[in-house]
Amino acid sequence: MAVSTLAAESATTRVWSRLLLLGPAFVAAIAYVDPGNVAANLTAGANFGYLLVWVLVAANAMAVLIQYQSAKLGLATGMSLPEILGKRLGAARRRAYWVQAEIVAGATDMAEVIGGAVALNLLFGLPLLTGGFIIGLASMLLLALQSNRSQKSFELAILTLLGVIAVGFVSGLFVAPPDAGGALAGLVPRFEGTDTVLLAASMLGATVMPHAIYLHSALARDRHGFSEDPAVRTRLIRATRVDVAGALLLAGIVNIAMLLLAATSLRGVEGTDTIAGAHAAVTSALGPVIGVAFAIGLLASGLASTSVGCYAGATIMGGLLKVRIPLLIRRTLTLIPALLVLGAGVEPTLALVLSQVLLSFGIPFALIPLIRLTGSRKVMGIHADSKLLRIAGWTSATLIVGLNCVLIFLTVLGVH
Repeated sequence: MAVSTLAAESATTRVWSRLLLLGPAFVAAIAYVDPGNVAANLTAGANFGYLLVWVLVAANAMAVLIQYQSAKLGLATGMSLPEILGKRLGAARRRAYWVQAEIVAGATDMAEVIGGAVALNLLFGLPLLTGGFIIGLASMLLLALQSNRSQKSFELAILTLLGVIAVGFVSGLFVAPPDAGGALAGLVPRFEGTDTVLLAASMLGATVMPHAIYLHSALARDRHGFSEDPAVRTRLIRATRVDVAGALLLAGIVNIAMLLLAATSLRGVEGTDTIAGAHAAVTSALGPVIGVAFAIGLLASGLASTSVGCYAGATIMGGLLKVRIPLLIRRTLTLIPALLVLGAGVEPTLALVLSQVLLSFGIPFALIPLIRLTGSRKVMGIHADSKLLRIAGWTSATLIVGLNCVLIFLTVLGVH
C-alpha cells in the first residue's frame, strides 16, 4: 500500500511539474485569435459556409510546427530569434531588418486596438476613438505585470483572456449546432472561384503572424532560462511540445468555431461583411446573450493581443538594436497610429483586412531565418531539427510564403 501511495504521489508530482512548465505558448497563441482572425473567419463562414474549414485545420497544423521551432530556438540557444539575427547581421542590414519587423509589429498592434475599440462600441456604444483610448490604458495594466518581472502573472492574465475568447466564440455553437456533414465536407481541400482563393490566402498566410515567431523564442527563454545541461534543455523542449500543442489546439478550436458559427447562422445574411454587421446578425439569429458573449470575446481578443503585440515589438527592438524602451512608454507611442486611424473614420473591418495584408510582407523575414537556424547543428547542437522536421518546416514555409504572394498579388490587382 505504501509503495503504491508513493508511486501515485510521484506520478502526481510529475504531472504538476509538467503543468508548471506550461504558459509561454498560450501567450503566443493569442496571435492566432486576434481581431484580424475574427474578421477573416466570419467572412469565410458567412460567404462560403463550410467550404474553407480545411484552411483553418492546415493553418493550425503549420502553426504548431512553427511555434514549437521558435520556442525550441530560445531554449536551445538561450537567445531569442531577434537576438541571434542581431548578432549575425551587419549594422546597416540589422537596422533595415528592424524597420520591417517594427512595421509588422506596429500593424499588428494597430489591428488589435481597433478590434478592441469595435468591441467596446458593440457592448456600450462608445465612440471608436474613446474605445481605442480605453483599450490602450487597459493593455498598459497588463504590460505592467511583465514590466514588474512577473511573467507568470502576465501569462495567467493572458490565459484568462484566452479562456474568455474561447467561451465568447464557442458558446453560439451550443445554441445553433453546425451541420456535421457540412463541416466534415469542409475538410476536403477545394476552392470555388477567385474570392475563395483570396480568402484562403488571407486565412492561412496571415495566421502565421511574424511577431509571434519573434516573440515565442523570447517567451520560452525568459520563462525557463538557459541551462548548460543538455538533459535539462531536452526536458524543457519536450514540455514545450505539450505547451505548444495545447495552446494551438485551443486557438484552432476557437478559430474553427468562429467559421462554423458564421456558416450556421450568418450564411447569406446581408451586412455580415463587417464585424459590427456580423454581431448584429448573430444577435438577431441567436439572441442577445450570445451577441454579448460574441462582443466580450472580441473585447478579450483585442485587449490580450494588443498587449502581446507590444511585448513582441519590445523584444524585436531589444534583440536587433540592443535598445530597450520601457513597455509602458512603448505602449503609449504605438497607440498613436491606431488612434489616428480610428479618429480618421476609416471603416474598422477594412482597416483590419489591410493590416493583415501588410503583415504578409513580413512573414518570410521571420519564418525563413527561423527554419534555417533550427535546422543548423552548429546553432542548435543536439537539438537541431530532424530531417523530417526540416522537410515539414520548409514545406510549410513554401506554402505560406507562396500563398501570401498570391494574397498580395490579388489585393494589388483588386481581383475579387
